[in-house]
Amino acid sequence: MNYYNEIKEKLIKSEIYDRAKDYSKDRHKVSVYFETGKLLSEAGKEYGKNIIKQYSKSLMLEVGKKYNERTLYGMRKFYEVFSNEKLNPLGSKLSWSHYRELITIKNIDEIIYYIYICEKNNLSKRQLQEKIKNHEYDRLSDKTKNKLITKEQLYVNDLVPNPIIIKTNSFEEELTEYALKQLILNHLDDFLIQLGSGFTYVGNEYRIKVGNAYNYIDLLLYNIKYKCYTVVELKVTELKKEHTGQIMTYMNYINKNIKTIEENDTVGIIICKQDNEYVIKYCSDDRIIAREYELV
Repeated sequence: MNYYNEIKEKLIKSEIYDRAKDYSKDRHKVSVYFETGKLLSEAGKEYGKNIIKQYSKSLMLEVGKKYNERTLYGMRKFYEVFSNEKLNPLGSKLSWSHYRELITIKNIDEIIYYIYICEKNNLSKRQLQEKIKNHEYDRLSDKTKNKLITKEQLYVNDLVPNPIIIKTNSFEEELTEYALKQLILNHLDDFLIQLGSGFTYVGNEYRIKVGNAYNYIDLLLYNIKYKCYTVVELKVTELKKEHTGQIMTYMNYINKNIKTIEENDTVGIIICKQDNEYVIKYCSDDRIIAREYELV
């Protein structure tokens, strides 16, 4: 079998297709590069590891300069990683630029997670890079990771990582709750993506009236996918039992006065400087979760 001629023919056709079929060229590129990676892998087994260096020299002259050694190694790696039976690159909607980021990951379950959130949140390559860089998968609970493996139903709180990364341009370690909220609002899109799939912003310092007194919810969000409101309270101290009581009051208010019968119960996220597992352990409402924050 002449591996080089077959690879050359596939890449030339891909270049022509890219120019003629702009709307679907990236999906076609994923398919061609996967098939090319398979040929490169087979050629390497037959002719030795230096075959990519030989092929790249000829392909750069005959097809295009972008088909250098690095690109060909990437195609081969793409095939070797995604030939795993758990993965199906041709069945997903990701682009080649996404896959170039994913092939750097060794854990197959971690790759599956990033594919899942890319498709759910329509993440760009840059957003995917950021999540990988911030080790988002590692910040998920073991319970959530097991659900992803067994394909169990995920709930709104499952994919909220711990800690939550909050961007800041300052180097202050001590913040007020107001300052923490401003940091979040300054990078709101990034914060919403960090929380998981489907979160949208409703308001901050959201005013509600409990009895004769006005109270203010730090952040009120809505999750389109799970059809529920999300109350977010910010604490720059260790989690305390009164914090769960406060957020529970706010959640119950939203349930009784704002949510409709078609929507699911409100959930609550307490973002704090330091978690206290016993506070949540003995909290009577499993709709409430606590997450620490980390400034970067």
